[in-house]
This record gives sequence, C-alpha cells and structure tokens, in this order.
Amino acid sequence: MEDIIPELIKFRRHLHQYPELSSQEKKSSSFILESVKDCHPDQIVEFDNYGIAVIFKGKNEGRNMLVRGDFDALPIQEINDFEHKSRHEGVSHKCGHDGHAAILYGLVRYYQSNRPEKGNIILLFQPGEETGEGAKGIVEDKKFKELNIDYALALHNLPGYKKHAIIYKRGIFTAAANSMIIKLKGKTSHAGEPELGRNPAMAIAKIITEYSQLIQPNPEDKDFKLITPIYATLGEKSYGVSAGHGEVHFTLRAWQNKVMSDLEKKCEKLAKEICKEHELEVDVEWIQSFHANENDVEVVDAIEEAAKTLELEHEEKEVPFKWGEDFGLFTSRFKGAMFGLGAGVKMPALHNPDYDFPDELLQTGVKMFAEIQRRLS
Repeated sequence: MEDIIPELIKFRRHLHQYPELSSQEKKSSSFILESVKDCHPDQIVEFDNYGIAVIFKGKNEGRNMLVRGDFDALPIQEINDFEHKSRHEGVSHKCGHDGHAAILYGLVRYYQSNRPEKGNIILLFQPGEETGEGAKGIVEDKKFKELNIDYALALHNLPGYKKHAIIYKRGIFTAAANSMIIKLKGKTSHAGEPELGRNPAMAIAKIITEYSQLIQPNPEDKDFKLITPIYATLGEKSYGVSAGHGEVHFTLRAWQNKVMSDLEKKCEKLAKEICKEHELEVDVEWIQSFHANENDVEVVDAIEEAAKTLELEHEEKEVPFKWGEDFGLFTSRFKGAMFGLGAGVKMPALHNPDYDFPDELLQTGVKMFAEIQRRLS
C-alpha cells in the first residue's frame, strides 16, 4: 500500500489548490472522475449533483458496504503559504474534505489490485456536505436506490486528538442541527411617532429571550438542546424612520432526531405567536438541515476491532460532537457509523484559516476502511 501514498498526496493537494464551494464542485468532480476511470472499477455511477460512486465487486457474494468521502470546500480565505495553498480567493479546504476524498481515492487504488474477498465496496465521492444538500441529493437520486446498501461508513479528521487515533462512539456520534430564518414584516412610521407603525424590534427581543429558555446545555443529558443566535437585522440606517421589517437567524442542535423535531415545532410556534401578538407578518424558513449520526453497535464493534488489529490508539467518546454532519442522513436509513481520525493535538481547529489536512493520515484511513470491510462483508 505504501507505493500509492505519493499519488494520494498529489491527489489531495490538487483538490486543496483548486477548492470549490458546496454544490459548485464541477471541476473537482471531473478531476475525480478522470482519476478513478484509470483504475478500471467494475462500475462508475455519476449522480446529478456531481457525486460519483465507484464500485468494486467481491470475489464471492456478501454484503454491500458504502464508504463516503466528501469533497466540498468552505468560504474561508487561506492564510497558509505552502506550495499547494488555495488558488481560489476566499475559498479553501478548511474541514479536511480534500483529505477525506484522497482516502477514498486510496481505496479505489487499493481495490484496483485487491478485489474484496466477499461483498461489494461502493466508494461514494459526495459533494455539498457543508450545506447538508449533498447527502440529500445522493439519496434522492434514483440511481442511488439501485445500489442496495447494507452498511454505510464515513470518517472525519479530528484536530485536537493524537495523530492516527481512532475515535468512535456507540449511539449518537454527531448532533442533529438545523438553521432557522425568521422574517418579520410590520409597518414603518416616523421615528418620532413609533406608535403609528409596527416595529419588529420588541418581537425579535422576545423571540431571542423565549428561545434562551428552551436550551438544555448539559451535553450529558439525552435531551440536550442548544439554540444559538446567528444573525439579526432591523430596518434601515435612516434615523427618522421607525423600522418596519427585520430578520433573526438561529441554529438549533440536539442529540436526538426526535428531540430536534419537537424543538423545531416549538420554536416555529413561538415565533408565530409572538409575531401575532405584535401584529406582524412572519415567514419561517429552515435551511442546512443535518440528521444526527446514529452509529450502529455492530458497525462500531467492527471499527473498534479494526483499530485493535492495526494497533492504533483508540477510544470511545463519552458524549457526541456538537457539530452537524450530513452523513447522518445515511445512518438514518442504513446500518452504519462515522468515526474520527485524530489529526494532531496541536493542529489548528477545523474551519480555521491556517488548517491543512495532514498527509500522514491518508494511509491510516485507507487501512481502517479496508479492515472494516473485511469484517462486515
């Protein structure tokens, strides 16, 4: 396997140099497609949203295991100055998706010469993870439904943990998350006669206050709920005018999908009641929705045993991660799991402008997935 590592590094650094935002990954997708064609898989499936599935059939019948690697970037200006730094102004790979895709390409190269003994391996290059639209586009594509998935696997690199350490958790691994936009419409008036208009300011203040009462911040509580104000605007910079419109945005998080669903309903109902009380029109929009990643016990057992076999440090996390990950849509439909791969204790955090995925992790990621496939096939 060591002989393919330079090629994987070259692959990752190319993606890093030419990052593309979610749902705009046309050139990245073309680069991936041309790269995998040379590996002569048994089947390549191109999805409508730039996603690509590369399939290698096993020598004997067995289960179908999907491994997902994302490849979209973020709207962050890179401040690194190495040779493979981003060449796209204001866009860069600051979540390590270039590394995730390179690990997946490593599996393509591995299975090119080592077909699975049992079962089929489906290597899914997925766009649009950061917005939550990528997984949704894949699972709703009729071509995906024909793949007959038995298990779904993914990893995420984790700065703050020792390099190559495997981090896993039975049950919830990452939070459910959803973002809420509340648009309020009243009526402008002279700033000296606000009683003649309908200013949304007090309604916005009450919504923020009421939502703060719904929070259950203890991460060890199964009913953990977090509501974070993200953005707010009110009226115009015209000091003779009492505002007649406003917006307030929140992100909601919870461990359980059911808890999240109940919280969404409660927040929407409260917003409408408060706006009615203040005689305001209201429009509520939900965006960037992420299911919780519900890790299957059997799959996590295979992850743990694979880490032991490869003599990698490993630990089970006590509480889930608070960030959302759209792989949760896969684990809500199939037996599966996401695990973490330590990227270094002193590494810059995810989404930091100086972050860069460590190339040393590529071989570890490939070996982990290959070992897990052997156990679940």
